[in-house]
Amino acid sequence: MPDGQDDCTRQTTGRTEIRKGRKFGQVLEGARKIFLRDGYEGASVDDIAREAGVSKATLYSYFSDKKLLFLEVAKSECGRQAEQTLEVMDLSEPPEKVLRTAAEHIVRLVSSEFGQKVFRICVAESDRFPELGRDFYHSGPHLVRQRLAQYMRLAVERGELRIDDIDLAADQFAELCKANIQARLIFGISDCCAARDAQRTINGALEMFLARYGVRAPAG
Repeated sequence: MPDGQDDCTRQTTGRTEIRKGRKFGQVLEGARKIFLRDGYEGASVDDIAREAGVSKATLYSYFSDKKLLFLEVAKSECGRQAEQTLEVMDLSEPPEKVLRTAAEHIVRLVSSEFGQKVFRICVAESDRFPELGRDFYHSGPHLVRQRLAQYMRLAVERGELRIDDIDLAADQFAELCKANIQARLIFGISDCCAARDAQRTINGALEMFLARYGVRAPAG
């Protein structure tokens, strides 16, 4: 079968279509490397096709434009990382354990090369492509937020947490986990995010959150 005439299936995204075929994974991985290396604006379709080992015809048979390709890369990677966390969050465990697992994931994503670069790209391109940031958020961070809220509701029902506004509490916890980490990384503070700093932030997030929403055992 000639290159560019790959056997494809269509996936509707709501705004346009993505066609999937046997080289789809190659294209995504090649695009991921180039976007992280060069940013959205600096990445060229020629470089992506070369890195992926496909022709431009094959690339365009899957993705009609670079914006759609970048969005799929961001959603795929962020969704993969979110799913890894959701798989290890046992909703039957006590708050100290479940929230620590979630906090470790949030810190790991925020401090990763992928997390930092995609954040910068989404911010830089937000005026031209506002859907980039919105769709990226819903493909990963929002999934973790929903899972956190689901767990908090169960913990409230079990009498382990006392929360009136679940959604607000989930957002507050996520922000506590990024304290003194995300901003320093974004602004290039070189001494940020040693393991001890990340653990300090996670411990502080748990202590503050549970001090506000935890249920203390009766004295005596």
